[in-house]
Amino acid sequence: METKTDVAVFADPGALADATAQTIVREAAAAVAARGRFLVALAGGATPRETYARLALPPRSEAMPWPRTFVFFGDERCVPPQHPESNYRMAHEMLLGKVAIPPSQVFRLRGESDDPEAAAAEYGRTLAEVFGTRRGEIPRFDLILLGMGLDGHTASLFPGSPALKEIFRPVAGVHAAAAAIPQRLTLTFPVLNAAACVVFIVAGAEKAKAVKAVLADGAMLPAGMVRPENGRLLWLVDRAAAALLKA
Repeated sequence: METKTDVAVFADPGALADATAQTIVREAAAAVAARGRFLVALAGGATPRETYARLALPPRSEAMPWPRTFVFFGDERCVPPQHPESNYRMAHEMLLGKVAIPPSQVFRLRGESDDPEAAAAEYGRTLAEVFGTRRGEIPRFDLILLGMGLDGHTASLFPGSPALKEIFRPVAGVHAAAAAIPQRLTLTFPVLNAAACVVFIVAGAEKAKAVKAVLADGAMLPAGMVRPENGRLLWLVDRAAAALLKA
């Protein structure tokens, strides 16, 4: 079954951040109404910062069901949680440290571990415990938020990485040779493609070629391999990033 992709274009990064924050609130409310809790994986990088800042302020911060929200991360650089490049640190500073989410419901990837594969396996066990999945079952997130790099990578799934072919493990340690911090931890495609909803947020003219490659040309870049099998796929982009797409 082919995944339906919805694309929405916004005037600027601020409007994009507003729309993304509102999407998170909407998906959270729907998940809690249907299943009693909201299971979300957050993205790192520069683009989500403004979304998190908006989500941390009223009225959206008050509309979020924080006591029933469980936060995970799509990927992490192998650095300590207080490191400037830590995805957890950014999300905590911009959002999680400012709202009424129980700390026990925030699950970070242990980027400081000396053994990335052990840290990946540990996160896989945490997913199984929180989601209640059995051995061999893949957790189904209510929402996974993703960004995209200039090379079409998403989470820490980079072009040419062996992790692109992972079919069993929900979390993998990866080495991205071209990245400033090459050692990473990432959710894998089985988890991304099991989600109820995946939302890409992409901003900036420098991303326009990659956006066109994935959405218009069907290039087999990692971001284009995200196709939820029984869920929705939303691409929220600003006008600059959408510049090479046909109307």
